[in-house]
Amino acid sequence: MSDDVDDIDIDALAKRMDGAVAALKGEFASLRTGRASASMLDPVMVDAYGSSMPINQCATINVPEPRMVLINVWDKSLVNAVDKAIRNSGLGINPVMDGTILRLPIPELNEERRRDLAKVAGQYAESARIAVRNVRRDGMDQLKKAKAAGMSEDDQKLWEQEIQDLTDATIKKIDAALEHKQEEIMQV
Repeated sequence: MSDDVDDIDIDALAKRMDGAVAALKGEFASLRTGRASASMLDPVMVDAYGSSMPINQCATINVPEPRMVLINVWDKSLVNAVDKAIRNSGLGINPVMDGTILRLPIPELNEERRRDLAKVAGQYAESARIAVRNVRRDGMDQLKKAKAAGMSEDDQKLWEQEIQDLTDATIKKIDAALEHKQEEIMQV
């Protein structure tokens, strides 16, 4: 391949695609599967000290049992705010207050809720696929510019194939992660 392709950085494209996969895995971690997980509270924001902050910045989160999450709130004045944030988060969990400790019993998921969560996981995966395709489009746009700058057609075809192979491999990772998460959700 010639030297006039300095504008095309496959490593940067791969890094952006891997970022989409990492974001997807973070979204999957926040989906409840019937098992207790500290990461299921990551999207919960607490109104504290006049601003909104993640729950892990005002409390310690522990998972002592498979169906129980314990939240130890550091500031006693924030216990009600943390309780309210969890109840309003849409997780379907009702905290039990015990001083500065909140106990979150994780109920079993019914079949309908499992199907809904599997659909949500599919939506997250589709968003990640779209992000990967956008990165591919950016790479192809870079190729068009390089061709206009004098890149040979053979080099362009080689780069196009490399970008497409990278895209296909990343989409396979997304599909595998989705399949794994859906199995985890549907497992009783």
